[in-house]
Amino acid sequence: MTISVFIDGGHGTTGLEIRERLAERAEIALIALDDDRRKDANARLDALNGADIAILCLPDDAARDAVAMVGNGDTKIIDASTAHRTTAGWTYGFPEWETGHRNAIASSRRVGNPGCYAQTFIALTHPLILAGILPGNTCVSVNAVSGYSGGGRAMIEEFGGGASPTAFRNYALPLRHKHLPEMQQHSGLDNPPLFSPSVANLYQGMLVEIPLHLSQMRAGTTDSDIRTALQERYADSRLIAVLDEEDSAALDAVTIERCAGTDRMDIMVFANSDSGQIRLCAVLDNLGKGAAGAAVQNLNLMGGFDEYAGLRF
Repeated sequence: MTISVFIDGGHGTTGLEIRERLAERAEIALIALDDDRRKDANARLDALNGADIAILCLPDDAARDAVAMVGNGDTKIIDASTAHRTTAGWTYGFPEWETGHRNAIASSRRVGNPGCYAQTFIALTHPLILAGILPGNTCVSVNAVSGYSGGGRAMIEEFGGGASPTAFRNYALPLRHKHLPEMQQHSGLDNPPLFSPSVANLYQGMLVEIPLHLSQMRAGTTDSDIRTALQERYADSRLIAVLDEEDSAALDAVTIERCAGTDRMDIMVFANSDSGQIRLCAVLDNLGKGAAGAAVQNLNLMGGFDEYAGLRF
């Protein structure tokens, strides 16, 4: 079986990464527009409506416009923007989210690809809420650092391909990051987390950390209970690994980049049982499992292919 795929916005960072993962696959026929036709509304209209699956790598408003351009009941859409991640009628594109969610994605016509920060945060918190370990009314803080490619063209230009003298900076200080609604809704928390994202002078890679106290959790919870809940949640995933305590390394620049160039996510649990403190940490490639890899994983499910075809381990 061959399906046709159109990447709208395929010359951006995420679009190029998706194209690389699909380029050698005989079962995927990519619909490509020449440079002089990429911004031609009629050419895009034909490509969107002629594709079996359209992947939108566009700003939010442009993604909404693209969805409105699809006038048939056949084209399936994966939206990599923020526009539809919490929209009714759209399926959240995190296959490992809950039991049976792969089937929900496979049968969906509209999938909102997850945000990199949000997916990682949800991967750490949602299994604990499902297991009754972390109450949904817990007020949660999350600290994160990403490579500068996560900020798109403006941030890539700011850091000058790694030449910027800036080694690290915090951002989204007004506490209104666009991933917050997604983080709250799909984690199952009653309140949005206090989110402190930052960027490092690294092209790709991401580290997300959630500090917690055992006193915030179900009485009697141990760090072993937390690690077990996470391991059970992702036991059927080839992409998400929960590391044993002895395999967890120090958190440094090497850690941030440990999954760079792959579509994996590694989860670590650090604990001090004497103080009752926990640090939940996860690393991924913001362009891989955090963007392009997630889109291809969703495409595989929607197209009836092997879930992991074309992905990088």
